[in-house]
Amino acid sequence: MNVIYNILETILPFEFMQYTFMKNAFLAIILVSPIFAVLGTMIVNNKMAFFSDALGHSALTGIAIGTLLGISNMNLSMIIFAIIFALLLNLVKNKTSYGADTIISVFSSIAIALGLAILAQSGSFNKYSSYLIGDILSISVTEIIYLVVAFILVGIFWIKLFNKLNAVSINPVLAKSKGINAKLIDNVFAISIAIIVMISIRWIGILLINSMLILPAASSRNIAKDMRSYHACSVIFALISGICGLIISYYTNIPTGPMIVIISGIIYFVTFSMKKFVYAKK
Repeated sequence: MNVIYNILETILPFEFMQYTFMKNAFLAIILVSPIFAVLGTMIVNNKMAFFSDALGHSALTGIAIGTLLGISNMNLSMIIFAIIFALLLNLVKNKTSYGADTIISVFSSIAIALGLAILAQSGSFNKYSSYLIGDILSISVTEIIYLVVAFILVGIFWIKLFNKLNAVSINPVLAKSKGINAKLIDNVFAISIAIIVMISIRWIGILLINSMLILPAASSRNIAKDMRSYHACSVIFALISGICGLIISYYTNIPTGPMIVIISGIIYFVTFSMKKFVYAKK
């Protein structure tokens, strides 16, 4: 790890890179931003913004159930609950005639209310209230290793399943006629989102996680001309937001998560204003 730290100090010879916590946060952003950007493109395409938001809210219930069962590893309890939550949500969504946004809203409301009720009753809410905002500056070397593993797995997942996932997104009926198991692909994608969201929630925060998933992809969609540029711009916007947010938060004492989202929001409105010019040239 010292070698990586030395490389960062050489590439970025700034005052803030003297501190280990800033180096760790920088590495975390370099890893998590592309993951969010890539997954976010399909979330936006599938109109699943409410889904990822509901998953974020379900983290509180995962924590609450973990405390009731005496599970010391909160990440484990959150991931297990989030996977069950995502699969159950998909099941109910596919079985009902109600709109997907209504079902997701019902699940999200119940999840956050149940989590708050259990934590308040057990007197543990203050202990885990930091999960609402998150703190990427507290990330450890071990957690960065988890992110490296997640980065690799998401990359493999995207390379292997993107075409099928995209086919299901565009036309589920046509995808089924081509022998693609749409429900399986949909569930695998939901599980992957659940795991990434729960791994990252302590550093990014329940209230902000959805914004970091959606904004770079939404900004990219404003100006992208094809799927390749859609993914590339989303990754670039996510990295710009993450790195600039981290640096600006250091000098302004504003929490890193909110600053990243603010910059992502600015990028979105800039690309939105450029949208008509981009499409006018097509």
